Amino acid sequence: MAKKSQIGRKVEGWKAKSWFKVHVPEVFGKTYIGDTISSDPDTVMGRIMQTSLGEIIQDYTKQHIKIRVKVNQVAGDAAYTEFAGHELTRDYMRSLVKRRTSRVDAIIPVITKEGTHLRITITCLTLSRANISQVHAIRAALRQFLAAYAAQREMSAFVKDMVSGEVAKELFKLVKPIYPVRRVEIVKSKVEGGAKPETAAAPPAPAPEPAPAPV
Repeated sequence: MAKKSQIGRKVEGWKAKSWFKVHVPEVFGKTYIGDTISSDPDTVMGRIMQTSLGEIIQDYTKQHIKIRVKVNQVAGDAAYTEFAGHELTRDYMRSLVKRRTSRVDAIIPVITKEGTHLRITITCLTLSRANISQVHAIRAALRQFLAAYAAQREMSAFVKDMVSGEVAKELFKLVKPIYPVRRVEIVKSKVEGGAKPETAAAPPAPAPEPAPAPV
């Protein structure tokens, strides 16, 4: 014989959870992208969500650009996010690679005007094979330009330029005189924690004076 359900028992499982509507950052128009579920709003904080730029702006030619956002605020049933990074799909990058050419990759740490740290991965695809000195020259030019570019822009402006392709266009113009390139892409970006300020080292303690020799 089946047991009778207990009156007033604690609600568990899905019934105890609520749905929160996730919105992308203001730089992308705070567009609603989906829902996440949790029994406690505090556990929603810090969650990473992924969508495509094509779905955000309703332009499906941008489906190859994956955007990652991190929940940093919960208000009622709404979860608001900040930019956490982006990445181009492997299929898209594979379609760009051609035989008898060089692929020059560079991973560059940058800091925006307000002090946000990002790690940027860039790929340059050349028209023909480049030698070692040309590859080094390309990487050095990319690092110098991108560090200066990011330092002059607020985070939101830098993200917009990076994801829209404006930064890649500027990098293409920069690299072309060094060696003929077919395409420059910012393949990946990731927001990192800010560097901790360095503390001044305490001066070394003076060495103890030697004890006088016994007479």
